[in-house]
Amino acid sequence: MSKKVSDHILERLREWGVEHVFAYPGDGINGLLAAWGRADDNPRFIQARHEEMAAFEAVGYAKFSGKVGVCAATSGPGAIHLLNGLYDAKLDHVPVVAIVGQTNRSAMGGSYQQEIDLVSLYKDVASDFCEMVTVPEQLPNVLDRAMRTAMARRSVTAVIIPADVQELDYSPPGHAFKMVPSSLGMPQYAPVPSDEDLTRAAEVLNAGEKVAILVGQGARGARQEVMALADRLGAGVAKALLGKDALDDDLPYVTGSIGLLGTRPSYELMTGCDTLLVIGSSFPYTQFLPEFGQARAVQIDIDPHMVGMRYPFEVNLVGDARQTLSRLLPLLDAAKDNGWRKKIEKNTSRWWEVMQRRAEVDADPVNPEYVIHALNDLLPENVILSSDSGSAANWYARHLKLRGAMRGSLSGTLATMGPGVPYAIGAKFAHGDRPAIALVGDGAMQMNGMAELITIAKYYREWEDPRLIVAVLNNRDLNQVTWEMRAMEGAPQFEASQSLPDFPYADFARMAGLEGLRVEKPQDVRGAWETALAADRPCVLDFVTDPAVPPIPPHATLDQIEAAATSILKGDSDRAGMVRQGFKAKVQEFLPGHRNRETRPGTQDGT
Repeated sequence: MSKKVSDHILERLREWGVEHVFAYPGDGINGLLAAWGRADDNPRFIQARHEEMAAFEAVGYAKFSGKVGVCAATSGPGAIHLLNGLYDAKLDHVPVVAIVGQTNRSAMGGSYQQEIDLVSLYKDVASDFCEMVTVPEQLPNVLDRAMRTAMARRSVTAVIIPADVQELDYSPPGHAFKMVPSSLGMPQYAPVPSDEDLTRAAEVLNAGEKVAILVGQGARGARQEVMALADRLGAGVAKALLGKDALDDDLPYVTGSIGLLGTRPSYELMTGCDTLLVIGSSFPYTQFLPEFGQARAVQIDIDPHMVGMRYPFEVNLVGDARQTLSRLLPLLDAAKDNGWRKKIEKNTSRWWEVMQRRAEVDADPVNPEYVIHALNDLLPENVILSSDSGSAANWYARHLKLRGAMRGSLSGTLATMGPGVPYAIGAKFAHGDRPAIALVGDGAMQMNGMAELITIAKYYREWEDPRLIVAVLNNRDLNQVTWEMRAMEGAPQFEASQSLPDFPYADFARMAGLEGLRVEKPQDVRGAWETALAADRPCVLDFVTDPAVPPIPPHATLDQIEAAATSILKGDSDRAGMVRQGFKAKVQEFLPGHRNRETRPGTQDGT
């Protein structure tokens, strides 16, 4: 039997080390599906419930494995459905290759069924490389370039293959004019800045007395070097959300997340510093960085296209974080005064006391902050965490202490709803021997998480460690948007858009053959986590939480407080609970610590 183009595609993927393709079938890839049958399902076809979920699973796989994620879909609607997940990969700089079917070449331009101009459609999301294969000789070059470009540029690439081309006999490119041969492999490389640039950066950092460091996901491979740098400079370290697992949260000078979902000590670190070093992050929110002119700044990033943005950096170092820091460290002087570091550690210790007290605030029925805070002491040392967007991301960012080999991620830049559960599924195919936990709101769960429980039920018996916990924060409200409306618009809750129906998520999980528990009392929270972590199968925890617990921003202003109060006067449906929880939560920030009493403006005793 002759080898078809579709056979060669799967063969080439195997040669690239691809083990899984997250996909959904359709007649636009029937040739590929037949080839999968001939190849004994190698690489493995992982069937999601929806193409968008397949893309998210490829993103989660890539984020947690460090390898290229591959997804596939049919032409027309299937290709369209992939887009949201692919944009998530593009914006978070994650290597993903999309293999997409297309109508037969003979039908193109004929307004044929499901005919979409896929090259134009994918032109933006796969801007680094997007190509349609029209003759067999284009392969393997197109597929090789898609894989290599995705890895090199940490981005999305796309290969579009018409259905009739998939069925053609494969013939390789020859030694002839306008033939493009190709080869496998992606060499390892670690670029470093010039000595001159390193010297200039060291001069800036050595001149600083109050140094702040901001790390992102690009610093993940430089953990030891970042720690050495922070100690040398007496600096504090804040983390962008995508870099939450880049450095241990139990280090006393790690102030936690930065931004609207961030911590007060990170906000104070940035407002008080005179020098800023950003490592492997393109954190976009300038208002949470030092005021312009306040701090001299240095940036380290591996991508020359991403340096010089967000802040007026004095020195931009283009290079691998670990290699760059290794060369920079010998040029740095030890801090002469540790007063700045002591202040950072005091503020950070104080923050964790506040978080403990906020988690202990009574709510009706369960405080969502307590749900996440209670997990801290129970986290397995090798756990992989995913968080969905929304208020769940607030509690993930502020309450969880990641350390050691723990990994965590979310949709950082696109901040799309829905990736929490499929990220965890992708993580399990990357690391079947590690437990995974997805923290999701009920809005995201209803949007697409419930259907992916079927995917989990289909595959979990193959995982060495079957534990995948989906924790649903069930508050019957699209809570993040509700609070944004209150704080930013001064508008009451618009129930037609915000109110969600209650649903028995745990019952649905049990119907699918999984474990499921509904938790309606705070005293049952810890036990539910323990039961799920001891289960012999994936588990859904349906935590019935209070929507009136506010995600107060780290820089809460009088204007925002006034806007929230205005929404109450306009008749917010939950105004009583909102006042009660808002006051009790906010007051925690002003209670004096047992050891760390501090004087605040307008007070004398810190109360």
